[in-house]
Amino acid sequence: MRLITLISCGFSVTALSAAALADGGVAKPNLALKEIVEGLPGGSTSEVRVLTASFKPGDKTVTHTHDYPVTVYVVEGAFTLELKGRPPKTIKTGEAMVEPPNTEMTGYNRSATDETKVVIFYVSTPDGPFLKPLK
Repeated sequence: MRLITLISCGFSVTALSAAALADGGVAKPNLALKEIVEGLPGGSTSEVRVLTASFKPGDKTVTHTHDYPVTVYVVEGAFTLELKGRPPKTIKTGEAMVEPPNTEMTGYNRSATDETKVVIFYVSTPDGPFLKPLK
């Protein structure tokens, strides 16, 4: 129940947060929640993080990998994820996807006119890195 509350809080914070990021066409996430939690499967202590990101038209992420699965929920617009060796996948407002760990990827806002806003959620070891840039 606590995990569901944390996720709900993260989505609420995102709805109220101002637009984030983008510096030179590369979008960067903003931390909305970071909390150490117990009681997850495996019995270990983990860290739950909820981030927000805004992509201006044409913005993208750096090419990167994650150590843990990362869930992306689109609040506004459309988000395209290119995973190495797979066809690009686009999700739209109200849809979500899980980005697999240890896979090279880049995320994009392919629109020429519309902004994209996303909520990013993941569970990791305490203070584990969000991503590992590759280029």
